[in-house]
Amino acid sequence: MWQQVINPTHSVLFSAAAALVPILLLFVLLLSRKVAGHIATVSTLLVGLLVATTLFTMPPELAAASALYGILNGLFPIGWIVLNAVFLYNLSVASGSFDIVRDSIERVTADRRLQALLIAFCFGAFLEGAAGFGAPVAITAGMLVGLGFDALYAAGICLIANTAPVAFGGIGIAIITAGHLTNIDPNILSRMIAHQLPLMALIIPLWLVLIIAGWRGALAVWPAIAVTGVSYAVTMYATATYLGPTLPDILSAIVSILCLILLLRVWRPRQVWRFPHERDSAEHPVRDTHSWRTLLWAWTPFLLLIFFIGNWGVAAVQHVLGSVTLQLPFAILGNIQLANGHALSVSYSFAWLGAAGTAILCAALVSALVLGVSWSMFVRTALHTLRELYKPLITIGSIVGFAYVANYSGMSAAIGTALAMTGFIFPFLSPLLGWFGVFITGSDTSSNALFSTIQQQTATSLGVSPVLTVAANSSGGVAAKMISPQSIAVATASAKLTGQEGTLFRFTILHSIGLVLIICVLTYLQAYYLPWLVPSL
Repeated sequence: MWQQVINPTHSVLFSAAAALVPILLLFVLLLSRKVAGHIATVSTLLVGLLVATTLFTMPPELAAASALYGILNGLFPIGWIVLNAVFLYNLSVASGSFDIVRDSIERVTADRRLQALLIAFCFGAFLEGAAGFGAPVAITAGMLVGLGFDALYAAGICLIANTAPVAFGGIGIAIITAGHLTNIDPNILSRMIAHQLPLMALIIPLWLVLIIAGWRGALAVWPAIAVTGVSYAVTMYATATYLGPTLPDILSAIVSILCLILLLRVWRPRQVWRFPHERDSAEHPVRDTHSWRTLLWAWTPFLLLIFFIGNWGVAAVQHVLGSVTLQLPFAILGNIQLANGHALSVSYSFAWLGAAGTAILCAALVSALVLGVSWSMFVRTALHTLRELYKPLITIGSIVGFAYVANYSGMSAAIGTALAMTGFIFPFLSPLLGWFGVFITGSDTSSNALFSTIQQQTATSLGVSPVLTVAANSSGGVAAKMISPQSIAVATASAKLTGQEGTLFRFTILHSIGLVLIICVLTYLQAYYLPWLVPSL
């Protein structure tokens, strides 16, 4: 039995600094222009293993087992979702149906600003609420590229748009996990987050359009920005406050899509905005008008995606599908005794039938039949998808592998402990702890599993409501989703930018920092100046 050590240097600050070395390396490699994403994350994993086994005294066999356990979790279910999401999109392109989808979207609006709101923000939020993980970015980035967006802009915009929905993503599993670990009612945490994230949901549509077209371009479509942001934020607030954490994303997305489409029936911007290279070229042709039957045929992959994911997430369906699970025990990891004295007990769950990625695969298989895809085209598309995704899958597997090494070795706890010693200023830093957790794990759920207890204990010792800090862990974490190597790997793969992970990281990093600082200030104000916004236990 090995006892986890979270302060091996007998100095909390030095131990935390040592634990930060692999993460700082990852930042440096991603910010450079010379290192591909999969090389950067593999290097981070190797350095993390070195720090864990030397300074944190983790036995090499336990460190290796932790890395393997993380890699398996990265490839399945996360990589499985990404693989099938991109495959579904590639099938629609190969069959020619996406050309008609593009025509239909152009008929709704040919304006790139409004297309970004409709697809990246609204449709992406629906996918986040229904499936989570990499599905929203994988689908929406591919769709924007197919519409004619610059690949880097498409990937970056979809990453930034996939922010506010993350806390409630995957049927509220992140908040439910935090509630389970802290014994705080998830409905109370949901109400607390309803006093934080709707502000972000309100400003993200404006943020996206500013990135695309600047202030002048944003002012030209302010009615659409306002309708999208207000409808989403109000619905999120009401749903999270009165219905709990499971439905805010899905209901808010549906309401905002309907409101935006209804607005576009009575209002249009004076000028259709397109990217400079499109404006410099010949005038964009008017898209063909298609029959309802043709449109239904073309939209089949995405309608089936909504149908299968929506039904896969139903509790009764999951109960049946989840029973078909292969459990692979990692008995060796039972030799790790955590800092709280509890022995670790884990097993790898290969829930192949109940996984969201399998739901997407089913949508792809049925779509292939409906679209009339030949067997040879089906196989060619599958092989093409595997070829373009193998490097992103390495990125996902290695960064999740590092996350588990950091968690089980005590490195993550060392960083959390250092932040928890900041005293009166802790409510301001509390969202940063969640931000850090999502950066290394790629998941708000994993970040909550990692730091919720630390957030609760520190807040209690300071006389601050633990409801606030545990919720802030989720709210702050959502801003790191756009810079997590796992998310960036998904975005680069779907936008055909594999190898440009560093470029995309530089595109999103300042936006991530700006958004998390907003949550930091809000949390600090709620802790000491606006306590009436914090629900009581």
